[in-house]
Amino acid sequence: MLTRALLLPAVVRALAEDLEGGDITTEATVELEAEATANASARSEVVVCGGDVFRAVFAEVDPKLEIATLAADGAVVRPGDVLWTVRGNARSILMGERTALNFVQRMTGIATLARKYVSALPPNVTTRITDTRKTTPGLRMLERYAVRTGGAHNHRDTLGSAVLIKDNHIVAAGGIGRAVARARMRAPHTSRVEVEVESLSQLDEALAAGADIVMLDNFTPSNIDAAVARAKGRALVEVSGGITLERVAALAKAGVDVISVGALTHSAPAADIGLDIVPSDTPAP
Repeated sequence: MLTRALLLPAVVRALAEDLEGGDITTEATVELEAEATANASARSEVVVCGGDVFRAVFAEVDPKLEIATLAADGAVVRPGDVLWTVRGNARSILMGERTALNFVQRMTGIATLARKYVSALPPNVTTRITDTRKTTPGLRMLERYAVRTGGAHNHRDTLGSAVLIKDNHIVAAGGIGRAVARARMRAPHTSRVEVEVESLSQLDEALAAGADIVMLDNFTPSNIDAAVARAKGRALVEVSGGITLERVAALAKAGVDVISVGALTHSAPAADIGLDIVPSDTPAP
């Protein structure tokens, strides 16, 4: 759930970025008291995400604006479907338009891509699709919410939320065994220890050291099969690096527990959503 307390800082920053010098075009062309209704519509099939943010942007610009939600987050909509409407002062609507669209296009794009990855999983598997920390600085909360809206899962939220020993940690610590041992001494008893490995020999080291989760980084299909067999009953197996939609089914069938996909947040295309002021003689949706 996205509460106003969590949303407001991001919304305020974005509006300040766009409205620092006011909106001279709107102020010059639109009467101060002009009223309008605008519809936010999908222009392609998407998984809707960002309704609370859309509402928060316009409420921050002008609390008197009326916002209606016609498509809930997580709904699949078709081209032309109206997602939200805004009614009230025309200047206020125009001032918030771009900021609101920037948020919901980004979030809906992520939710739509996440749904595609989840849909690529074969039936009756327990494999999870997760995101990574490759998020837009300052927008992780919103992007992570979008991933969940699309049906996928979140990896660790922050560096302080879980232990994940990666290649540079291993080098700096002097080896996998030493890194895992030190992590066990420092981590809470409720925290699992995950180790990223780049070869089967590193996998064996991680398993011997007692890693709870092993992340196979850019493994070949044959080495993934071997790794799953070696780790069975000893550690969860996560696969990362170069993950495409076409690989998801095979990875799940191989017995991988988690498929982490950085592309969910760093490469999701923005959804095509437009906000159009409705002519006064057009009926409401």
